[in-house]
Amino acid sequence: MSDILSEELLTTISDWIAHDPDEATAAELTSLADAARAGDVAASEELRSRFAGPLEFGTAGLRGVVAGGQSRMNRATVIRATAGLVAHLKDIVGDDFTVVIGCDARHGSADFHRDAAAVVAAAGGTALALPAQLPTPVTSFAVRHLDADAGIMVTASHNPPKDNGYKVYLGGRAVSEDSRRGVQIIAPHDKQIAAAIAAAPPADEVPRDFESVKQVGPELLDAYVERASSLATTSSSEEKKAAKIVITPMHGVGGETILRTLNAAGFDDVHVVAEQFQPDPDFPTVSFPNPEEAGALDLAFELARAEGADVIIAADPDADRCSVAIPDAGVDGGWRQLSGDDIGAFLGEVIGADAQDRGITTITNDESQTFDATMSNSIVSSRLLGQIAAGHGLNYRATLTGFKWIGGVDGLIFGYEEAIGYCSDPVVVRDKDGVSAAVRVADAVARLKGQGRGIQDLLDDVARTHGLYQTTPLTFRVEDRSLITKGMATLRANPPAELAGAKVTEVKDMNEGLDMVNPKGQSYRIPPTDGILILTEANDRVIARPSGTEPKLKCYLEVVLPVEGDGNGAGEVPHAAATERLNQIKAELKDILGM
Repeated sequence: MSDILSEELLTTISDWIAHDPDEATAAELTSLADAARAGDVAASEELRSRFAGPLEFGTAGLRGVVAGGQSRMNRATVIRATAGLVAHLKDIVGDDFTVVIGCDARHGSADFHRDAAAVVAAAGGTALALPAQLPTPVTSFAVRHLDADAGIMVTASHNPPKDNGYKVYLGGRAVSEDSRRGVQIIAPHDKQIAAAIAAAPPADEVPRDFESVKQVGPELLDAYVERASSLATTSSSEEKKAAKIVITPMHGVGGETILRTLNAAGFDDVHVVAEQFQPDPDFPTVSFPNPEEAGALDLAFELARAEGADVIIAADPDADRCSVAIPDAGVDGGWRQLSGDDIGAFLGEVIGADAQDRGITTITNDESQTFDATMSNSIVSSRLLGQIAAGHGLNYRATLTGFKWIGGVDGLIFGYEEAIGYCSDPVVVRDKDGVSAAVRVADAVARLKGQGRGIQDLLDDVARTHGLYQTTPLTFRVEDRSLITKGMATLRANPPAELAGAKVTEVKDMNEGLDMVNPKGQSYRIPPTDGILILTEANDRVIARPSGTEPKLKCYLEVVLPVEGDGNGAGEVPHAAATERLNQIKAELKDILGM
């Protein structure tokens, strides 16, 4: 590639700078352009990266590095994105529309929050600006609670510190189904909004009205905390007081809200990881701000050992996801982090048993429509949730990956995906919510402690009832994305005849969609997606798919082993045998894929 920038690209850069509403990013780009013209190769390459095309808007909204340029997250990108959103809202609901706007504490979030609200107000909409630095689920809650037509959340969730993002929810009159209000957008809204963004004027020509923005007071967060804290219904006040809990928000915005909500629910013995409690966009104590990453919970483990805690609850930076760790004398350090599927099964059993005790079999929404009470998880998550649902007389439905699908399931009472996202109160938040999940976990841990038991005891009882469903990921991160395409093609052309000694009985190309049957014998269909599903006669399952957000080929492995026992503490659960079988399947898949 030539070190000299083309005249066309230089014109694009100059036009962007001329219309950049942010003096800081305009100056930054001007300096890079001057250096590139003077022959600076690094500056030229940086500008090519920053002007590789507009940041693409999809069902996940926008996400990228915070910096100047059309391929980055910045004020100009956010202003034009909001102009596209309000144009779409005018098309589908008219000129009188309402949008709630929230943000986390990342670099740029405060400016993006203000600009987005000002664009909504200038377009004639009611812009309801939530207090800054609140969890993402509060924005989803606000869409339903305030009957807004849309919600904007400025966040990059658990991405690296240099990133930020822009997530959109629809609600009110913008969607016709109650189950989709407060849920992330799906087609065709994503493409329609993207087209409206492409048609928007340059950022400095988009009107903004800061004076007409309405600031939402503390009553919104009060309502959210009151609702979330009310979920702790299965443990007594004495059991709550006896539970010792460690929490960490990973330098994100969930700390104050989670602590306040747990306290409101009756949990007084809550210890915070002080080094990670206040929001900090640089995430100084972790290499990657994701509680799933190795080492992310080291400080929480240290505090839990010192305090003799019963459970660790860790939120990701925008508190829409949460992880859980439990005491385990059999591992180094005495603490073990649960998998996303383990937490999903635990919460599914807790919520399912509670629903059965209450005689809940149907859900009636605000529009007086009645649906079977349903549990749901993504197709790559464990099949155990379907067994748990059936065991409690509930319906079940698998979906494509993402809460834009899970959150929209009719009759939903619980949904999750293996990437530690849990929707445990869909009446008010139809998205993953780490705060309400934390309350559910704390409540169940307190009750179990009162019985002399813990989370693993309950999971083992579930295994004795339904069999041991054990999962593990196999992930290939690549520099060259063509290797992902090659790996998928290899698996399609030459699928294994057996895995871990068990004959392969089905190989399904998920590009053709999947026909499914729920535990009640009802048929439904999962739409096409790029993936391959493999089943064996031993009930092993493998799903391989490219990551939608990262240069990874991801394989989701699950084995099912029988357990002798009656679900009440009898019978040994074969965890070691399941781990050995998963490792064998992993090794065989690596050989097949050549990766």
